[in-house]
Amino acid sequence: MNPTPTNVLSQLLEPVGQMMPVEFANQLLAMRATPEVQTRIDELAEKSNEGELTDEERAEYLAYVDAIDVISILQAKARSVLAQRPNG
Repeated sequence: MNPTPTNVLSQLLEPVGQMMPVEFANQLLAMRATPEVQTRIDELAEKSNEGELTDEERAEYLAYVDAIDVISILQAKARSVLAQRPNG
């Protein structure tokens, strides 16, 4: 496995996946950003694509990206938990 930040984080979070209760896994998979947060992410993404982010906005956008990476890793682990269930 290539030691990218995402891969390292996935390895560090492996114990979380191993002890994740099924109900929590289901709730984690259903988790979505609120409409307000999604709107803000979309605004920042558009400004980023246009090269128009201020330093403060860039930091905010990167914080969202980092948080989304963590949530995505946890959701992948939740899918793994549910896939291991009988009849899952």
